[in-house]
Amino acid sequence: MDSVTNILLSALVFSPLLAIIILAFVPNHQGGAIKQIGIYGTLLPLILALWMFGSFNYNATTLQFVEKHDWISIPIGLAQTGAVFTFDINYELGVDGISMPLILLTAIIATLAAVASWQLKKRLKEYFILFHVLLMGMLGVFAADNLFLFFIFFEMTLVPTFFLIGIWGYGEREHAANKFLLYNGIGSGIMLLAFIVIFIVLRTMNIEQIATILATPEHPAAAALSPAFRYGLFLALFIAFAIKLPVFPFHTWMLKVHVQAPPSIVMIHSGILLKMGAYGLLRMGIGFFPEQAYSFSTWLAVLGIINVLYGAVLAFVQKDLKMVLAYSSISHMGIVLLGFASMNTIGFQGAMFQVVSHGFISALLFFLIGVIWDRTQTSQIDELGGLAKSMPFVSGILLAGAMASLGLPGMSGFISEFFAFLGLFGRMPILAAIGAIGIVLTAVYLLRAILRTTFGQTPGRFEGLADAQPMEVIPMVVLLGCIILIGVYPAVLGNPMQQALKTIVPIVTGIGG
Repeated sequence: MDSVTNILLSALVFSPLLAIIILAFVPNHQGGAIKQIGIYGTLLPLILALWMFGSFNYNATTLQFVEKHDWISIPIGLAQTGAVFTFDINYELGVDGISMPLILLTAIIATLAAVASWQLKKRLKEYFILFHVLLMGMLGVFAADNLFLFFIFFEMTLVPTFFLIGIWGYGEREHAANKFLLYNGIGSGIMLLAFIVIFIVLRTMNIEQIATILATPEHPAAAALSPAFRYGLFLALFIAFAIKLPVFPFHTWMLKVHVQAPPSIVMIHSGILLKMGAYGLLRMGIGFFPEQAYSFSTWLAVLGIINVLYGAVLAFVQKDLKMVLAYSSISHMGIVLLGFASMNTIGFQGAMFQVVSHGFISALLFFLIGVIWDRTQTSQIDELGGLAKSMPFVSGILLAGAMASLGLPGMSGFISEFFAFLGLFGRMPILAAIGAIGIVLTAVYLLRAILRTTFGQTPGRFEGLADAQPMEVIPMVVLLGCIILIGVYPAVLGNPMQQALKTIVPIVTGIGG
């Protein structure tokens, strides 16, 4: 059993390769077989992720399922002294209470997004190969315990996403794909420069070792870093991950993607890819430089409030359901920033709850918009109406998803927002009160959009629409079930996170409590 555990994380990360290899030998014209392999190929990562989550030790403070192997060794000689230094880059994986829930989130949403891809009709083989490459990159991001590996997996998600948007998206898909690649490429460049500087100064790429060294003032490498230099590195990492999250004003690329990408890819993009920004900001930005993050926390709160209110106000005036949900995502990512700005365990827990909760909620809502589009060929609110008469099941799930998004008690949105604002009220009560206005606005714009879509007079051409089909019911029920499970039993996320958050909010820095 120990030998299996020692390779379990690698098996999980690279399990999509099995589907890729099988798909490579399936003829292009066998569309049904390609779809089945594409969907069944996501079940192996899901099973492994569920097994790991069930085997996870909630009381451990260290990484679990750790793998470490020698990989790359770079000898560098100094001509002046003749000395030779070796920069070692190891293959290092490991998960803790923060990354483990995100891996499970990734596996669940990827499986349901593959099911949602059943309606696709063109270039299926290329689509599912790119889909599984994307899945491998996402799993690797959350499993990596090495900056080099993290960057490789992070970049691995960009190329397949670019093609999945640009080939299988809607009318302006190429523009959306180009904008996605441009903004994320800039963010990746900034992140790479920060990683290189950290590597040169500390001579290690292990994420845990870097955090330990930087938190030890007497360490020679840490002592050589001035507060200003540390602050510069923190800001570089913040900007890199703020583009991904996204934080205002780096958000415009995301709007195009959410409108133009196919529903299955928007499920992954809104549900998982945006969360990589929040994960990186917590793991590396705040985890490496907690004192600098603490001094920047007021600005974090201000940016969070801007995201919350800006997204909510603009969501209210949108006429396209996709744009409503896109601006809603910006608003809800602001709550993540507010949780981080609290600089205490409760707020951080709320932020990470929001990351997972919004992943499920946004995936559900964008999937439902895709179902409606498939029937009506429109997502304009003014052109829809009365869908509850012809599509009662879809309309009911849509309303339930909206209730979760606006924070109805008993659903995941409530507990995440409650913890995030509770943490912030402890430090910045005035800013927390201003940010809480966004919760009210969320109810206004979501209910306006959903009620105008599902109730009222039904246009004549929409009276005979088919309700949810069996392949469509599966993602709806599973995603809504996850949302309710977290809402009524938050310990399913809270227990794994507790110990990990205590190590990211170090007592020695005087941060948190």
